[in-house]
Order: sequence, then structure tokens, then C-alpha cells
Amino acid sequence: MFIKNYSKMFINASQNKIDMSTKQVDVGSLKVGSYIVVDGIACAVKSIQISKPGKHGHAKSRIEATGIIDGQKKIFVKPGHDKIDSPIIEKETAQVRSIADIKANVMDLKTFETFDLEIPEELKGDVKEGVNIIYWIILNDKVMKQVAGT
Repeated sequence: MFIKNYSKMFINASQNKIDMSTKQVDVGSLKVGSYIVVDGIACAVKSIQISKPGKHGHAKSRIEATGIIDGQKKIFVKPGHDKIDSPIIEKETAQVRSIADIKANVMDLKTFETFDLEIPEELKGDVKEGVNIIYWIILNDKVMKQVAGT
């Protein structure tokens, strides 16, 4: 009996780890600026239009969102009571080790892991070797967001 429950706990713990990068939110509770997952792409909500419910129907939400990483525009309609995935965004700090063209080799300050990040156009003048930057982890993608301290 005890061993059976113990094994279930490990199974549930491993399944929760897989689902930790997103959470479920109601479509009706979304606001402009919220983050959602559309077709496996993390997006920011740009506009929401809610229609009135009909005689036998539910209110529908027309959502316009833009991809956080690639800037793709997504438009879709969902009932207001449906659920949609929202990405859990982790914000981390790293130090720039070297720069090559549009890529920066950085080292995470917590785990000391090194990896390459693309330098956004608006940060090209500010990113230099030895500078600390803030990056986001969104659905297993890492995106440089700002230079720390600015």
C-alpha cells in the first residue's frame, strides 16, 4: 500500500514538471498585455473584442496576439468560458562573455551555464563584454530583454 502511493507520487511529480512551463487561464479573464500560447508560440495579447451572447449561445472573444519572439500576428475566436495556455516566463540574469555579430555568448549567473543569445536591435549599442543582461526563458526559448541596471 505505501509503496503503491509512493510510486504514484513520483509519477505525478514527473508529469507536473513537464507541464510547468504553461498554466491554464480563462479566455474571459485575458487582458491586453497578457501572455498566451497560440499554436505552440508564446504571444502577447494586443487586442480583445468580446461579442454579446446570443439567444442560445455564449459570448465569444476575438483575440489578436503577436508572437513574443518572432513577431507573428495571430487572430482567433474562442468562447469566453474556454481555457487557454499561458506561458510561465522565467526571468534570469547572465553575464556577456563575448560578442560575435548578432550573437552574444553569455553565462548564467545562477547555474554558470554558457549559451548563445541573439542580441535584439534595440540593445546592440548597450551589450558589451562583461555587462550583465536580463533574459527570459519562454517555452524552452531564451530571449535577451535588457541590460541589467538600465
